[in-house]
Amino acid sequence: MTSQAPQNRHDHRKGPVTLRGNLRPTRTTDQRLLEEDGPGDWVHSDPWRVLRIQSEFVEGFGALAELGPAVSIFGSARIAEDHPHYAAAMEIARGLVDMGYAVITGGGPGIMEAGNRGAQEAGGVSVGLGIELPHEQGMNPYVDLGVDFRYFFARKMMFVKYSSGFVVMPGGFGTFDELFEALCLMQTHKIAMFPVVLVGRDYWSGLIDWLRSAVLDSGAINSPDVDLMRVVDTADEAIAVLREAAQQ
Repeated sequence: MTSQAPQNRHDHRKGPVTLRGNLRPTRTTDQRLLEEDGPGDWVHSDPWRVLRIQSEFVEGFGALAELGPAVSIFGSARIAEDHPHYAAAMEIARGLVDMGYAVITGGGPGIMEAGNRGAQEAGGVSVGLGIELPHEQGMNPYVDLGVDFRYFFARKMMFVKYSSGFVVMPGGFGTFDELFEALCLMQTHKIAMFPVVLVGRDYWSGLIDWLRSAVLDSGAINSPDVDLMRVVDTADEAIAVLREAAQQ
């Protein structure tokens, strides 16, 4: 006995999507494209967002494809110019330029500004990867090559793809996000190993102690996972770690 397809179940193909029954549209995609302008709600639809996401990857890849070796510096946007961490980030950036690296930051104020400023004043390439936020942030004036993103995940891809190392200064949730993104990708062998340098033992020692006790003891990570990070105190120590990694 053969079953019969229900009536009014003819296929309507819309690209890779098949629609049947009440889901079949009354107009084709071309009709909607060519009809008179109507409500602008379509610009907020998920298919349109896919194109925006695609454009962010295309723009980012196009802008950074010829950048050359680079190191990203992360840290708090709330650090003032007279803070020791600001001075340390500038010194690290100058050292990176001397080693032949471009410097990438999030393009904003605080530690990001310090990194861009140190690179620019040393005659190197200063890159800022900005992000759209509810509160105005903007690109700091020391960025020579700036790319703004709507989506964090597209921006994070650029940091990982075009960096030969991460320097992580004291910071907040955004800094932690970038740090653990890189650690997770290396732990799962999604990317090749590169140096991750945490600057400021007083700031980071509590995190390292927690990872080596509660997290490691619970079996959630292995001991080598913690060793993916190197903790230092000074700009000179950070540069030494990165120079050693480059030589290896």
